[in-house]
Amino acid sequence: MAADIKIVPSVLPCDFGALGADLERLEDAGVDKIQFDVMDGHFVPNLTFGQDIIASARKYTSLPFEAHLMIYAPESTLERYVEAGCDLIIVHAEATTHLHRTLNQIRGLGVHSAVALNPATPISSIEYVLDSCDMILIMTVNPGFGGQAYIQEMEPKIVALKSLLKARNLDIPIEVDGGISPKTVAGAVKAGATHLVSGSSIFSLPSGLKAAVAELRELAEAAMS
Repeated sequence: MAADIKIVPSVLPCDFGALGADLERLEDAGVDKIQFDVMDGHFVPNLTFGQDIIASARKYTSLPFEAHLMIYAPESTLERYVEAGCDLIIVHAEATTHLHRTLNQIRGLGVHSAVALNPATPISSIEYVLDSCDMILIMTVNPGFGGQAYIQEMEPKIVALKSLLKARNLDIPIEVDGGISPKTVAGAVKAGATHLVSGSSIFSLPSGLKAAVAELRELAEAAMS
């Protein structure tokens, strides 16, 4: 599973007034799943949406949904995101006091669990919860806003995580989020990432979503080979 390239658009660049139509366009473009960036205005300086928006979007696509919870104390609202139709829930290591408990709480709700690390957070902070993770997200920007520049210095961190997982014989995919574009995707993939979150880049290509997704996938697969 970890060796497959997955193209994961963030919905932040979508027109929220026409979110359903944009989700249909993304599915037609050939993406693999959809990421919903949930921000609380406290853990990160921006405020986006909650589970009701995700639930209302569920009927427009059959693609898997993942909720990237950039919120403090996510453990108090996990069940709502499962009810909204999310297949995977990502919590930040920095945002929950009892990370091991929270990750297993997610699994206990019948969905996949993932942990995200901000750029300044070391891999050592999650070393003892890896067995409770179905995916690990390395932030390649500081979270809170779309359209930020890729932090290339995170590539050694991805390499180190990949090495740790190999040493532990764990087949856990690594996702990257932030500034992923045709110019940056090769570096992230060569470092060990396979799940690629992209927002502004795939929505801004003049030739359209389908061409943007195809280009990103082609470049990622070439970098992997």
